[in-house]
Amino acid sequence: MQIIGPDSLVFGVDDVPACHEFLTAYGLAPQDYSPEKGGHFVSLDGTGLEIRRRDDPSLPPALKTGNMLRMQVLGVVDQAALDAVAAELGKDRQVLRLADGSLRTQDDQGFELSFRVTTRRQLDLPAEKVNAPGDLGRKPNQLGVWQDMPTDPRTLSHVVLFVPDIEPAVAFYRDRLGFRITDTFIGTGPFLRPQANPDHHTHFFIRTPPYMQGCEHLAFHMGGPTELMLAGSKMIKAGFESFWGPGRHKFGSNWFWYFKSPLGCNVEFDADMDTHDDDWIPRETPMGAEAAQAFLFQHRDKWAPSGGPKPGQ
Repeated sequence: MQIIGPDSLVFGVDDVPACHEFLTAYGLAPQDYSPEKGGHFVSLDGTGLEIRRRDDPSLPPALKTGNMLRMQVLGVVDQAALDAVAAELGKDRQVLRLADGSLRTQDDQGFELSFRVTTRRQLDLPAEKVNAPGDLGRKPNQLGVWQDMPTDPRTLSHVVLFVPDIEPAVAFYRDRLGFRITDTFIGTGPFLRPQANPDHHTHFFIRTPPYMQGCEHLAFHMGGPTELMLAGSKMIKAGFESFWGPGRHKFGSNWFWYFKSPLGCNVEFDADMDTHDDDWIPRETPMGAEAAQAFLFQHRDKWAPSGGPKPGQ
C-alpha cells in the first residue's frame, strides 16, 4: 500500500479560540478560520490540523472515551494507491467513497480513517547544516543561527495513539495497510512507518486501558534542532506549558519538545528523525526513561555571564 502518512488530523474541541491561540503560536497558519466554527491550521507543505467545535454535526462520531481526535486523514501517492486501499479494506468493512474522491472507514479499534490522494506540497527548503572538524556542512560566512530565524513547522510528522488492544491494532496497519514496524517498546507498543514514507514512524501505539483510548500526542517536523529549540522557547515565552523536553529520543533519534495543548493531547516539535528502508532490522527494548531519551534538558530563563565580582567584593 503506497500510503505516505497523515495529511491531516481532525479534532472536535471544547474551546476553538484557545486552540487558535495555541496553534498559531506553535507556528501553523490558520485557513478559513472563525471562532464559531474553527478552521484549518497548516504547516509549510500544507499538512496540518482541522479544528471544529465538539458538537459540530459534520464531524464523525467521537470515541466512547470522549477524546477530541475525530479522524485521521491519510495521504496516498496516487489514485491507484487509493483504489488499492478501497479494494483491500472493502473485503470486510464499509468503505465510503465521498464526493471529493476520498475514502471513509474505521480501523479495527474504532478510529475514524479517511484516505485521499495526498495534497501535500513538495518542499524545497534547506535543512539545518552542522560544522564539525573533518566535515564542514556550512559554507564560509553562512550562519548557523540568527535573529528572527524562521521557526515554521514543515510537515505533519506523526500521531501517537492510546490503544486498548495492541495486537489487532498492529495487525490492521501492518497486514492490511502495509505499514512496517521499525522498533518496539516491549510491553508498550510499536513504532510504524508506511511504505511510501522513509520516516522512522508516522504512528506509535501505546497499550492502555479502554477508558484512555485516543490521541496521546501529535508532532510536526522542524528544519533542525536549532529551529526546534527556538520554536519551543517562543512557546515558553508566550506562556504555554512544556510537557516534556527539550531532548532527543533514542528510537527514531528525533529531537523533541512537547507542549500541553487545548486539543486534549500534547503537541510536539520534532527534528532530525531517522529514515529507514526495508533492510532495517527492528529493535526491541523495555520501555523506561533510559530507553525513551538519550538526554533531556531543563528549560530555564536566558542567562549571560556577568564577568564576576567587582574588585573588593
